[in-house]
Amino acid sequence: MRLSVVIPAYNEQARLPGTLALYLPSLPADAEVLVVDDGSVDATSAMARAVAAADGRVRLIRLPTNRGKGYAVRTGVLSAAGDRVLFADADAATPIGELARLSAAMDAGADVAIGSRERLPANLRVRTTPWRRFAGRTFHQIVRYAGVRGIVDTQCGFKLFRSAVARDLFGRMRTDGFAFDVELLLLAQASGYRIAEVPVNWTHQPGSKVRVVRDGLKMAADVVRLRMRLAASHTVARVADNVRPSRSP
Repeated sequence: MRLSVVIPAYNEQARLPGTLALYLPSLPADAEVLVVDDGSVDATSAMARAVAAADGRVRLIRLPTNRGKGYAVRTGVLSAAGDRVLFADADAATPIGELARLSAAMDAGADVAIGSRERLPANLRVRTTPWRRFAGRTFHQIVRYAGVRGIVDTQCGFKLFRSAVARDLFGRMRTDGFAFDVELLLLAQASGYRIAEVPVNWTHQPGSKVRVVRDGLKMAADVVRLRMRLAASHTVARVADNVRPSRSP
């Protein structure tokens, strides 16, 4: 199997069918699509089952309670069977045709290829609200504090991984909420994986589950906690190096 597409979905009965209808015709016959229902209380699972009954490439993973986007994506990625694993948001804000740009970066040697809504060439467009753009750039400053280097847009929900790299990173990731992308990229950089940030077309879709103020503050707090956890682990590592007995000449 060449490709697995992981779509986290929480109360997405209105948007998920349209996204699958857009994505599935463009995916190869040997691809799989894993819809991870993150404890929805609407008909998200029923919608996914209906599509799966008509298209064997679609598989539903139903979580009993709402655990957060990071947890849902991690569950899907660790269940994926493809040589490459894409996770994409349920709103299809990034058209599936943009996968070709990420795939080209991976063919050129990247281990991780991430969609980016910044530094776009003239032929690409991002359509969003001024408030969301301001909030995104503010969050980027917080991400820089966490230690992510050289990446402008950490939060675009369109990222492609080599299978082995995905299993390694998601197997170690612990953030369950929206800030999980930051931890993933920190782990990838610390592990020496090659990351390509690839400009993509992106359009804000109505019905987003992200509340800019409430979730933005929670994401910022998660990043600060992540930074403190990493600092503590580095301190422990330095102490261990200092107390490790020296070898005799």
